[in-house]
Amino acid sequence: MAAFVVVLAVFMTNLDLWIVNVALPAMGSSYSHGGHPASLSDLSWVLNAYAITLAALLVVIGRIGDRVGQRPVFVSGVVAFTLASVACALAPTLWLLVLARVVQAAGAAAQLPTSLALLLASVPVERRTGATRTWAAFGGLAAAAGPVLGGLLVQIDWRWVFIVNVPIGVFTVVAGLAVLPRTGSREKGPLPDVWGAVLVTATVAALSGALVQAPSWGWASPGTLGLLAAAAVGGAWFWLRSARHASPLLELHLLRLPAFGSSSVGTFVFGVAFAMMLLSNVLWCQDVWHWSALRTGLALVPGPALVPIVTVLTARAVRRLGHGPLVAAGGVLFAAGMAWRAVFVSTTPDYLRDLLPSMILSGVGVGLAMGTLVAAGVQSLPAGRAATGSALVNSVRQIASTVGVAVLVTIIGARVDAGSVGGFRLAWVIGAGLSLVTSVAGVLLMRSRSTAGHGAAGGRHASGMPEPAAGHAS
Repeated sequence: MAAFVVVLAVFMTNLDLWIVNVALPAMGSSYSHGGHPASLSDLSWVLNAYAITLAALLVVIGRIGDRVGQRPVFVSGVVAFTLASVACALAPTLWLLVLARVVQAAGAAAQLPTSLALLLASVPVERRTGATRTWAAFGGLAAAAGPVLGGLLVQIDWRWVFIVNVPIGVFTVVAGLAVLPRTGSREKGPLPDVWGAVLVTATVAALSGALVQAPSWGWASPGTLGLLAAAAVGGAWFWLRSARHASPLLELHLLRLPAFGSSSVGTFVFGVAFAMMLLSNVLWCQDVWHWSALRTGLALVPGPALVPIVTVLTARAVRRLGHGPLVAAGGVLFAAGMAWRAVFVSTTPDYLRDLLPSMILSGVGVGLAMGTLVAAGVQSLPAGRAATGSALVNSVRQIASTVGVAVLVTIIGARVDAGSVGGFRLAWVIGAGLSLVTSVAGVLLMRSRSTAGHGAAGGRHASGMPEPAAGHAS
């Protein structure tokens, strides 16, 4: 029961990602100004404010979970997420919706790292490999349900995409208080660098702002250049603080661990490509093909529906082969899906020739690569750091999502119509290239596994960390 409660929360937070993407055009119409829908650059903050806040707080709150216990932090996060969902549904203006999304992201930041730690604490050691993949697979299950559910709810009113979180959140809190294990505290040291979290937030927000506003402001405008300069200064400052702080937000030495470093790079570039694919397909179907939200949701189902299926079917393969081959294959297949759209795209709706093959290829690619990258990163870290480790990996994913959305807005512009074909095609080509970089990360994971196998002694990795009891998992 404890495992069910944890994965239900993971399902809720991942479901939110998909249904909000599907509902984005409806939000733009609802918050119209002067007879025109809200611009894509403004609407992008509904996604990016959430992702930026989540990325900044994951490590801090994950470390709090390590200190005070995962259970109270997890339950508090579900409460905050649920209440913020109500505020999102009631938001009278776009920017109040964005503010409510910030609070919602803070609740999600308390759930994601602690959920994995609670899940691992609730299962025997020999089952933790499968538990980690199940944790990731439920995100895929939410992805399969999200487009259709989002389309159905938008048919009523887009605000229902947030109301649907309320019954799930209430059940999770009530059941969680009854059945979740009390893991206790593990760390007594200082909290991570809180000012580092502020710097991450400001840096990613400045970069995102520059990218989404550049099409309307101009790349050489003082506003765009100022935001780019702020992002550069903030990023450099954050890196220096991380190198010198006693308890940094980003522990740079972890990036020197071959498996963690490779999986982090792979997670970032794949996350950028994935965010570009998801939002571009929603915008294409609704704003270029002029499909309803429901029809769009149904059209997008085949890809995400394959993710949990592929994850389950490849469990034995990843135990035998390791993470690297699956990541490499997943990157190639996802790139093929993006390239397919770039080649066969047409403003005349042709689902069987254009979108469906792309969704199948990219869905299999996500199923092979995304959960595997998460598992490779988390399981390469020292024992007892599950919450902090998963927080780092998921922070990278959220920053990648923000960059992906911002890059897409930069390429296709603030308004989307049939004249945007060239921008969409370029975005898909870029996504394909990034996905191939993910395959390179998979190759590096294979090399790090081979090095660890030859350099390990007495059941330990060459890095000195214990060998995972369940072998190489994903």
